[in-house]
Order: sequence, then structure tokens, then C-alpha cells
Amino acid sequence: MLDSPCIVLDRVGRRFEAKHALEQVTATIRPGEFVAIIGKSGAGKTTLLRCLACSIPVSKGSIRFGDQDLAALHGSALRLHRARVGMIYQQFNLVRRLRVLDNVLIGRLPHLTGWRRWAALGRYFDASQHEVALRCLDHVGLLDRVWQRADTLSGGEQQRVAIAKILAQETQVILADEPVASLDVMNGALIMETLQRIAASAGITVIANLHHVEYARRYADRVLGLRNGHLMFDGSPVGLTEEVVTDLFGDVPTDAPGPTPVTVGEAIWASS
Repeated sequence: MLDSPCIVLDRVGRRFEAKHALEQVTATIRPGEFVAIIGKSGAGKTTLLRCLACSIPVSKGSIRFGDQDLAALHGSALRLHRARVGMIYQQFNLVRRLRVLDNVLIGRLPHLTGWRRWAALGRYFDASQHEVALRCLDHVGLLDRVWQRADTLSGGEQQRVAIAKILAQETQVILADEPVASLDVMNGALIMETLQRIAASAGITVIANLHHVEYARRYADRVLGLRNGHLMFDGSPVGLTEEVVTDLFGDVPTDAPGPTPVTVGEAIWASS
């Protein structure tokens, strides 16, 4: 269904009773692009991600993934869409008592049918599924944590396991809702670099809501800025001038700048 993960938002609106969470949002997102969505709390960032994930419908306008209109997806087509679009949350969404490998293998379930799915639910994945999971863990640098329980890992490691699980789904689009909000600077940098590398090397489209402008400036290919549900900025991170940031966040952008993100190497040096 998603041979081309190009996403087209055409005058998208979403209303909750009398409140317009999104209004006339139009944008085209290219395959393999790392897009950051920024804006104040309540600007519509999470609502937009939920519309892209098909967890809520748009009230007007349309969203297309390739040649598919999301409003037309039902039944098996909708399940396939949700399998191809992975969602990363602040809370990691892992089964904490399971081993790292088992958590990643959960991402393979949408690709199994019949007795194979039932066997997998009993944690009997075959060698080919283990191979996929190990490749995904290698991609996020966690092969040495395969047999550990998820609850023994640091927050940054747990988030990387969550990313590996999404990769195991063979997802073509990753949606990330504040993926580094609960992490320290070093782990936040590692997660952002991991997502940036996935977009660049694997050609997977990454769309991330970010609380801080500096993360968007350093890691994103493109930035969408929302204010009160309206798309006020769509362009390169170099276009995020102080005037633009003030326009998005107001005169006192308390949740805009945040901590200055650093590379992993810089973070290690600073902590030594």
C-alpha cells in the first residue's frame, strides 16, 4: 500500500466540539525526509500525528499516503496502514519484564498469519524472525543488550529498543511524539542521531513532534511550525530565525529553546 511513503496533507482540519485543533494545514512530505513539528503546547502537534496514524479522523480536508486517502481505509487496509506506520512515544511502550529481543520481536506480529501468529504469541518465533530482530537491534547499537530485561535498561536504551521494534515492523514512516522529552541531554542526542540516521540511510520518513527548537535546528531536514492549529512555518531549519520562533511561541518562548542539544561525543566529553 505504501510503495511510496510520500505524504500529502491537503487543507487538513480537525475539530473537537467548538475547538479547532487543526485548520487548513497543507504540506507535502518527501520519502526519507526527517520532519520536525514544533509549536507551543496546544498548537496541534499531537493531533496532527494522531491523524497521520489514523487513530483519529480528520474533520475536513484529506491526508494521502502515496495514492491512498486515509479516510478511505477500513478493515484490513487500515490494519496494514497501521503496521507500516510506526509510532514512538515518550513512555517507550515496552513490556518491561520481557527481554530486549522479545520486545523487538513483537514488532514482527503484523507480518505473521494463522498458526505462525499464534506460535509467536507464545514466544515461538522462528529463526528468520530472530534474524530480522537482531538486524534492527544492530541498527540502533544494542546487540549487546539482547538478553537483558527491558526494565534493566536506561531510558535512552529503552527508547532505542522501541525504535528497533518499530523497524522490525518494516515500517515506512515513523511518527515520534516527543521522543526525547523524558531523556537527559546525552540520551536525547543519541535518540535524535539514531532517527536522523534511519531517515538518511534507510529512506524511512520520520516525523517528530519536538518540544525544543534547538533539536529541530540540529537534526531535522525540514520544520513545520504550528500555532493555534495553523501551519505558520514550513521550511529548512536555517529559516528558524528568532523572529519566526517568537511568532510561533510568543514573546516569551519558555518551551521553545530548552537545553542546547549536543552530539553524543560532546555529551560524553562534558560528563567526563
